[in-house]
Amino acid sequence: MRALWIAILAAGFALPAAPQSAKLEPIAIALPKPLFEGTPVPTNVPNLEKPSKNPRPPFLAPAGPVNLALHKPLTSSDSDPVIGNLEMITDGNKAGTDGTFVELKQGSQSVVIDLERKGTIYAILVWHYHKEARSYADVVVQVADDPDFIVNVRTLFNNDGNNESGNGIGRDQRYVETNEGRLIDARGAETRYVRLFSNGSNKTPANHYIEVEIFGKAL
Repeated sequence: MRALWIAILAAGFALPAAPQSAKLEPIAIALPKPLFEGTPVPTNVPNLEKPSKNPRPPFLAPAGPVNLALHKPLTSSDSDPVIGNLEMITDGNKAGTDGTFVELKQGSQSVVIDLERKGTIYAILVWHYHKEARSYADVVVQVADDPDFIVNVRTLFNNDGNNESGNGIGRDQRYVETNEGRLIDARGAETRYVRLFSNGSNKTPANHYIEVEIFGKAL
């Protein structure tokens, strides 16, 4: 084999270049102003991860992702929100103050974001509510190729320990809501639709969304 490669090189043929990994850069995430100081730990919340005292480290992804969810259409299991309207979930306003969040009815509720075309996504950020330290239950984030979530369904995050949402028993931990939102690694999934579940919090049985951002590149 060594003699074969020597003969190839002697004949003037160049070896193919080794593939290069895509350059990774921090995703530029604009955070809203904190609405409370510190990170109080809610009591009586099972399987709760320990809140970090430090800022979230930068999330690296191939250069050039944008928020594919901005102003994209949504549907929900609750078509008539108690407060606000569904369009607010992708309107770019993450302030978290009164008038910037949507309230869905109690029980397991979901929202589906249609990116309108397939894209490669690297990170999903979710802000449910950050006026106080809450922990929302049965949070599930999925992607699929169709709006009914039948074709190529993949679960990226699931802290539903009792399968209340019907998406299987989750192994992820519950967490405390802050102005940083929750960043979920989408692992470069190619998809068009993103679905998010929740089932109330330790403070209220209702469900809330301030904003969802989906960083990636359209295909």
